[in-house]
Amino acid sequence: MSRSRTLASAALLILTCVSGGSIATMAAAQSSGATTAAAPPQPASAEERAAYGRLDPLARSVFWSREMEVNPADPVAGVRLAEALRQLGQFDQAAAIGEQVLVTQPRNLEAMLEIGRARIARGQAFYGIAPLEQARTEAPDDWRPLSLLGVAYQQVNRTADAQEAWKAALTLSPDNPEVLTNAAMALATNGDAPGAEPLLRRAVAQPAATQKMRLNLAMVLGLQGKTGEAEQIIRRELPPEAADRNLRWLQNQSRPQPGRTTDDASPAPARTWSSLQTQ
Repeated sequence: MSRSRTLASAALLILTCVSGGSIATMAAAQSSGATTAAAPPQPASAEERAAYGRLDPLARSVFWSREMEVNPADPVAGVRLAEALRQLGQFDQAAAIGEQVLVTQPRNLEAMLEIGRARIARGQAFYGIAPLEQARTEAPDDWRPLSLLGVAYQQVNRTADAQEAWKAALTLSPDNPEVLTNAAMALATNGDAPGAEPLLRRAVAQPAATQKMRLNLAMVLGLQGKTGEAEQIIRRELPPEAADRNLRWLQNQSRPQPGRTTDDASPAPARTWSSLQTQ
């Protein structure tokens, strides 16, 4: 073989190896890219979901929104997102997400309850009554639909229906602090602080009683002039600045306001009891 032919053969061999390697590398890269692109996003693990369940509503809303993007028909993600949005004050969005869950799972009890909670919080309890009544039908042994129905009925001035709903809820769950508090605050809102007091005392005596329930008891005590006990509760539950605000609020309820008759609506800048508690 001549020297020129040997060089040509060697060059061809080098070219073939280089080209073959390049082609193989490119094919592998393309295959890997195709595999990556084709792999669908996966929902979070049970452990990760549980961890996010302990975070604040904003973090939970972001997380559950992402989970719904992965699977829009995931009922757990839908209910949890609705709950987080409601806690953020986005009541219309929360109700809409709950209704979206019912499209794929028409008998989802938790979605019905979230719709009811969102509508009540929005001040549109009338639109929450139907899903809550459906929830009551789906789960006749569950006290939660009845408790929420009582609140919804009360908001639309169906007082007798509200009392019946709470009575039925307490039959299912005697001395339930949430039901007792709902019934008590309905009485307090209608000016019956003395009637609300024993219900709230029963509520706060339960192991599951919350700070808000104890503060509600302080409110109805203060409205009756039982300021000493009311102040003791408030100062146990709140830091000094917040306690002072709440006590001033109570004092103002029994003090005539200059330029106002007793049946005037509160002026716009006035703070409500609920708004003061968390500040």
